[in-house]
Amino acid sequence: MQGPEHVVELMHGYTYSGHPLACAATLATLDLYREEDLFNRSAEMSKYLEAGIHSLKGFPNVISIRNIGMIGAVEVAPRPGAVGKRGYELFLDCFWNQGVLSRIAGDIVVFAPPFIAEKKHIDQMITALGKSLKAVQ
Repeated sequence: MQGPEHVVELMHGYTYSGHPLACAATLATLDLYREEDLFNRSAEMSKYLEAGIHSLKGFPNVISIRNIGMIGAVEVAPRPGAVGKRGYELFLDCFWNQGVLSRIAGDIVVFAPPFIAEKKHIDQMITALGKSLKAVQ
């Protein structure tokens, strides 16, 4: 792009920025976080997620397991010549066969449950990934 430094190249606005409805939703969300003490609750649940995700150590193709807060990730060995394929297959198996949605980043399967998640939801995620790790060789 070329032009004078003081001229914005592409002038545009965001229809959601400062919109009264978006601001009201944000304020209501912040109220819920405070009223339900969700930050402290998630800090406690993160310990449960950590124990669950690390229980997958030794499952087929698992290279490493890591977590921080309410995020847990399991890295699996890539398929020869097809980096990311095994991760994608695990994603599909978890979703279609186990009914659990995960995220993938190449050959890393990631769980980031919402702060309202309960132990039974984390158990469901860990069990699903365990089954998928055994099914997707």
